[in-house]
Amino acid sequence: MPDFNKDQFRTTRAEIDALLGGESSKSQNEEVRREIMKTSALPAVPKAQEIMLAGDISRAFLDVDAVRRLPCRVHGDILDAIDEAAEKSFAVIGVVMAGSPAKFSSVLKYLREVSSGAKIVLLAQIYEEPIATKLVGGDSNGESLADDYLICPVDFLSLVSCLRSVKEEVPTQLRQVTEAAVTVTVDASTEMKIRELERLATTDELTGLKNRRYIWEFSRQIIERAKKEEGRVTLLIFDIDDFKHYNDVYGHSAGDEILKQAAVVMGRCCREHDVVGRIGGDEFAVVFWDDPKLRSAASKSERRSASAEHPKEAIFIAERFRRELGKAELHLLGEEGKGVLTISGGLASFPRDGSSCQQLFQQADKALLEAKHSGKNRIYLVGKPKSDIADIE
Repeated sequence: MPDFNKDQFRTTRAEIDALLGGESSKSQNEEVRREIMKTSALPAVPKAQEIMLAGDISRAFLDVDAVRRLPCRVHGDILDAIDEAAEKSFAVIGVVMAGSPAKFSSVLKYLREVSSGAKIVLLAQIYEEPIATKLVGGDSNGESLADDYLICPVDFLSLVSCLRSVKEEVPTQLRQVTEAAVTVTVDASTEMKIRELERLATTDELTGLKNRRYIWEFSRQIIERAKKEEGRVTLLIFDIDDFKHYNDVYGHSAGDEILKQAAVVMGRCCREHDVVGRIGGDEFAVVFWDDPKLRSAASKSERRSASAEHPKEAIFIAERFRRELGKAELHLLGEEGKGVLTISGGLASFPRDGSSCQQLFQQADKALLEAKHSGKNRIYLVGKPKSDIADIE
């Protein structure tokens, strides 16, 4: 484990603590510790195999009261968690995501350095999943700051299941105590089925993209966040022109191939943090939102001025996708399969075109219909006389 100078760390603690949302919640920590002490009748858990939770667990778990009665360490302040992780070993450390991505990454890096051997699991809101994916996947240097993530709210057993992938064997005592506390017993095969069902609940099986449920909830959460941070969110809804014709003439296998191809091309055109989904039939949606890293570099006045118009990045990506899909080769269509695919779409932005997820979907769908009625093979903006994005310089 790398050398860790606790005195040096404490010189930056106040700064990081403030960036994470204010003073350390000592009273909350003491309350949580008292709750844990109430479970003294439970069998002791080997120190090297404990679970620790860091952050505001009320944002992460469905059963907060039950979690506080379980044999695990809970710190409302992630910096207190780092202090304890430097002193003792844990099997799994669950961290509730909070604060700006850049500062959260810095704090997470400290935790990784002092908790060698622990599996770090991020507890993320659905709109934080793109950030969590980056932290788990590794940065430009290949450094991974976390091992896995779960989308909140979750039950404690989902976190306990992460113990099964820890190299060291999971003590039977910890498993028994935890399962008794939540009155649920789940074997390995059942856990795998649960995780698969969780994936299917948010993923389109054919294309591998996110599904309508996920897109809707992600849009709702990211718009609420944008309201607080003066951010921008743009929704693109598009469908494949004359898709029924391809299904009727070439068969459903050709139709499926078209949908898969559209998913691949759209994913290739989008930025890493944008979210792409299939929301039904041949209809897709893309949620464009401000990159957390780039957003911090822009002043509030710049973002406020830019919010009056549709973000140019989203317009550029949407038009690029339309052109790239038109070049795609579809072998199932034979010699006629090159350069035949076109799409029609609509773009709507927060806060310009709506203040809620429902309003953005309605406005983007309205622009899509206008694009269809105007001849197809185009993407329209909401509320502009000359609204074809291909005409925007």
